[in-house]
Order: sequence, then C-alpha cells, then structure tokens
Amino acid sequence: MLEQITAMLALLGVLSLFCQWIGWKLRLPAILPLLLCGLLLGPGLGFLQPDAIFGDLLFPIISLGVAVILFEGALTLNFKEIKEHGVMVTRLVTLGTVITWACIAVGTFYLLDFEWSMALLFGALVVVTGPTVIVPMLRSVRPKTELASILRWEGIVIDPIGALLAVLVFEYIAVAADPTTHVLHALSAMLAVGLGFGVISGYLVGLVLRNNLLPHYLRNTAVLTLMLAVFVGSNLLQEEAGLLSVTVMGIWLANMKGVDIADILEFKETLTVLLISALFILLAARLNADALLSLGWEGLALLAVVMLIARPLSIWCCGIGTSLSKGDKWFLSWVAPRGIVAAAVSSLFAIKLEAIGIEGAELIVPLVFLIIIGTVVIQSLTAGKWAKVLGVTADSSQGLLMFGASSFSRALAKTLQSKGITVLLADNNWDNIRQARMDNIPVYFGNPASEHAENHMNMAGIGRVLVVSPYRQLNPLVSFYFQDVFGEEKVYGLNNSDTSSARHQLSESYLKRLCLFGEAVSYSKLASLMAKGASIKSTRLTENFNYAKFMAQYSQGAIPLIYLQEGKVRVINAEMDTELPVGVELISLIPADAIKLEVNIDSVENGLRE
Repeated sequence: MLEQITAMLALLGVLSLFCQWIGWKLRLPAILPLLLCGLLLGPGLGFLQPDAIFGDLLFPIISLGVAVILFEGALTLNFKEIKEHGVMVTRLVTLGTVITWACIAVGTFYLLDFEWSMALLFGALVVVTGPTVIVPMLRSVRPKTELASILRWEGIVIDPIGALLAVLVFEYIAVAADPTTHVLHALSAMLAVGLGFGVISGYLVGLVLRNNLLPHYLRNTAVLTLMLAVFVGSNLLQEEAGLLSVTVMGIWLANMKGVDIADILEFKETLTVLLISALFILLAARLNADALLSLGWEGLALLAVVMLIARPLSIWCCGIGTSLSKGDKWFLSWVAPRGIVAAAVSSLFAIKLEAIGIEGAELIVPLVFLIIIGTVVIQSLTAGKWAKVLGVTADSSQGLLMFGASSFSRALAKTLQSKGITVLLADNNWDNIRQARMDNIPVYFGNPASEHAENHMNMAGIGRVLVVSPYRQLNPLVSFYFQDVFGEEKVYGLNNSDTSSARHQLSESYLKRLCLFGEAVSYSKLASLMAKGASIKSTRLTENFNYAKFMAQYSQGAIPLIYLQEGKVRVINAEMDTELPVGVELISLIPADAIKLEVNIDSVENGLRE
C-alpha cells in the first residue's frame, strides 16, 4: 500500500507538470487540461481512485493543501493597493462580491432546493475568479488596457476575499450542525480563536521577518512551516478554526508595515502551482459523474444565473459613475471564469459537511465543478469573438517592457513616455527600481519571467521586450519566456561582449536576437557612455535633414535606438536596414563629446549670424 501511495503521488506530480505545460503551449487556462486529466483517470477509466488509494490520508492531504492555497492567496490582499487599481476594481471586490453572492445563493435556493445555509455557502464558494484562469484568457483575447487591468486585479484581490467569506459561512454551518452546543457561543469561540490566533501569529511572524531574525535561506521554509503549525494548532484549540487562522495570518502579513514578503510570495506561488495542479487532478478524479449528471436542467439553469444574471448585475451596478462605455461593461459582464480555488475549498468543505451529516453536501462539489467547466469552456471559446463584436480589443500594442532599469533604460523610458509610449521597467536591483519610481516610470521589482510577475506585473499595452540588463544568467531566461508570449520577432537583447566566451552554450535562435541597437552595442558600452555624460535625444528626420546627415553631424558616434512612424514603434536592430525613411522621429543615444561638438557648431553659427 505504501508503495502504491508513493507511486501515485509521483504520478500526480508528473501529470501536473504535463498539464501545466499543455496549458502553456496551447495558451489555455491550465485548469482545462488538469480537469480533463482528472476526469479521464477517475470517472472515465477508473484508474485513479483517491479514496481507495489514500484512505484516511486523503482528508489531511486536502486540508493542508487548501491551507497553503488560502494562505498564499491572502498574502496578495494588500488593502492599500486595492484603491490604487481604480474605482471599478474596488467596487467589484466589495459591492460586486455581495451582489454576486446574493444572486447565486437565491438561485441555488430556488432552483436546487438547497437549505439557505448551503445556498449561501455555495454562493460564497463561486464568487471568486482567480488569476490562474483570467491571465491566459486575457493573453488570447487581448482586450483594451483598462479592461485587462480590471479583470486581472479583480481576480487577484477577490481570491482571498471570497475564500474568507466561504470560510466564515462554513464555520457557521459546522457550528450550527452540532446540536450539543449553543450556536452563538460556539461561533464566538471559533471566531475568537480563528481571528485571534491568525492576528497574533501574523504579527509575530511579521516581527521575525522585519527584524531579520532568520537567515535569508530559511525565510521561505520557516514561514511555510509556521503557517502549517498555526493551521494545526488553531484546529486543536477550536475545531475547524484553522483555515480562518491561516487566511487572517496571510492578510496580516500582507498589510504589516516594514515586512517584505515578495520573495516569500514568489516561493509560495511556485509551491502552489504544483500543489494546486496535483490537488485539482485528485479532486476531479473524485468527481461522481452520476452526481454531475443528476443536476440536470436545474444545474444548467444555475449556470445561466451565474453567467447571465449575477455577473452582469454586478458589473452594471459597480460601473455606475465610471468612465466605462456600454461595450466595456458588456465585455466585463461576460468574462468571469471560476478557478481552482473554488474547487479545492469546496471539496474540503464537502468532505467535512458530509461527515457531520449536512443534507445537500454531496451536491456541492459536482455543482462547483459544473460552474467551473461551464464558465471556463464557454468564456474561453467566446470571449475573443465577443470582444471583437463590442469593439473592445486592444490596438497593436506598441508599449515596451525593458528588463534592466539602469540609467540608460530610465533615460530612454522617460523619452518614450514623453511621446505617449507605454513603458515598463523590470529589474532585480532595488536601487535601480527606486530611481525609476522617483522618475515616475512604471516598474516591476523582481524577475519578469516569474509566476509572481505573470499574475502581478501589468503588461497592458506592452507588445515588445528589450533585454538591456547585465544579468548573464537571467537574460536568456527572460528572452525565451517572452518569445513564447509575444513571438521571437518581438524580443531583442543586447549583444553583450561576455556572451562570446560562451556562445557554444547558447542556442542559435537566442543568439540571433542579440542584435538590439546593432551588433556592436553591448550593455557595458551603453553604461560607459551614460557614465561619461551621454544623453537620449529625439530628432525629426526630414528631406533637408535625413538619416545620413544626422549620422554625419555626430561623426557616426550616435547610436540609433528607436524610431516612431505614424504611431508605430520600431526598435532598431542589426537585422534592419540602417537607412531610415524621412518623416520619422528618431530616438538615439548621443555621446557627450558629440553633444559638445554640436554645441560648439551652434555657437559658431550663431556668432556668424550676429
């Protein structure tokens, strides 16, 4: 039996990785291949039977997995950041959550004849959308910048809010089901332990992190271990209080001043990707196909309520007084796919509620999966066409993501911003990021090819990537990552001189893209010129002052970088024709000695005129 459990855990890991790769390759939400895999191995072939294989271990596995998922989601809930994402996002995660919850609960009560408590629990479970399903959909649909930002941030912020709401409703149901206890007394005790233990543990862990009482290599492991200890300890003090404690603990850490959780969050997200994937296959394999089919037209009617009543009503109520057009609102009304968090939490709650004999608990999981399957499949297939019908698709994205926020990148970004071009700088160097923020340039601190960046980095309006950093190990990773996102022709890197010593280690496809601004331009050359006083200059090329005259004026010392032509951004590289057309606006790097020469020539000409 032990060997069978070990083999099945290993198989789940391999299948999770494969399904994530399929989702990435096909540009689909990973939830679709994960769901199909679980359904095929479980109800389909009968090969994977989690209850029979794991037995009594299944409940602890799911419990700990859900605890990690809720804690990771709670770490993203920073109350200060909610307001920064606009009025619409703030309303959607507050008023919109209440409207969606109420509509779904009422629909569940009347259509499926649930008790009110179970209807409210189901409504709380499916209010969340989640970035894991929204981000891949936005990549294929490419709606307007504002709409993409609203949907992405709604998914990020509503995850922990919806989970916390579901936990609170579940706690009430679990307490009310025990006839030997007074509901108010037991609920008060549960809330006191859950909230109190969560706040205290969050504060103490935050003090440890803020005062650097742990070595850096132990921070991630320590936080994960302490979180699991809080979950177990809270459950020992008061049954069913653990999930509430870890959720509150995560929210407290996310909002505690002076606590840097960026690296912890990235570690948790990496862990959660594998954990969620394996858990979702496991949960899909447990799905009872007969129970899913038994939902009948009532289940489909509830799906219609979720998609056609709850979501549009939430969007139109929250959109009152905003700048969103009717087309924008109708698009937002259609896109709200449910994700893995709803499936994981509902499965755990269903197991607990069935154990204490709550009527209707056996229908919670198939009903949640029906909503997930319906929203993800239908909206993935139709969102792109709907966006085109409404005219809310984004124009060809002309913005630039620059990996590397050196003085050169900051100067180029400021010039591009003055021309109305969207620019985003990413860097692992905090000093560079701090300087860019002081210049009012949008930034992302960290690795732009990470899971954290995929969910949190605002790529709206970005269509090209320039790798202009000195990080030899990260540059190829960033290049390959964004070549898969935008295509090879949209990603360029500098031909850094140190890459020649390791050319045999790099692929030819990567080396071909190392031609940004010309074959002879490297990071060290740009950094040296900037240190010597070089500056970024914008020049309009005309019939009287064409590209040849421009280069002659600076004695071939200028480095052409980018030119703007009829609203389009053209990045100069070694593969392009160096003879630029007239009528374009050329942005170039002018060395300090060439600037002095230009100033001296101007002074002489002015003296002759006088």
